[in-house]
Amino acid sequence: MELCESTTVVIEPAILYLGTPVVLIGTNNEDGTPNLAPMSSAWWLGWRCMLGLARSSKTPQNLLRTGECVLNLPCDTMVDAVDRLARTTGSDPVPPSKLSRGYRYEKDKFAVARLTPAAGDVVAAPRALECPIQLEARVEAVHEMASGDEHWRGRTVAVEVKVVRVHADRSVLMAGEPTRIDPDKWRPLVMSFQQFYGLAPGKLRHSRLGEIPEQA
Repeated sequence: MELCESTTVVIEPAILYLGTPVVLIGTNNEDGTPNLAPMSSAWWLGWRCMLGLARSSKTPQNLLRTGECVLNLPCDTMVDAVDRLARTTGSDPVPPSKLSRGYRYEKDKFAVARLTPAAGDVVAAPRALECPIQLEARVEAVHEMASGDEHWRGRTVAVEVKVVRVHADRSVLMAGEPTRIDPDKWRPLVMSFQQFYGLAPGKLRHSRLGEIPEQA
């Protein structure tokens, strides 16, 4: 059998943001005002989600203090709202690591993004009403990251949250299935290597895994 010559090369990219959905994390500040922060280091398993965050940011401080948040998921038409939050922080003074990258302090992040805050049903953290999907969540566990890395030790944390309520706009629901989100209708905003992308319309092909009922 003829062997194919590999076209791969060894590289050391500065970041490995290979493409994940954008999340706008809603939390409450110490004075009760709402905070909103974009991130994309998140992944889900069942009704739990892992959030990778820098400890110096306002969002993890709020999250660890209150034990709750809302994971607001913007669609691809909300790219302008998300981009208005770029390089803003709720931390005052701005942490040196963010100041060197051009971040500025903004007290009212919802106003900056031009989004509408509303308290959750079962958590006090804010929902962003324009987001088609809003996941109310509570903190389950906190995991230290990069403990063996001298440079990154103590700088990052992975927060495990449990989703306790799901809000979904009717426009993304599957016809005849009131509790299922239709992947042909839901168009998440994706961040890949610090750039915004969306999904191509339609499935690439039939999925045998998708034949398994979601309840199973």
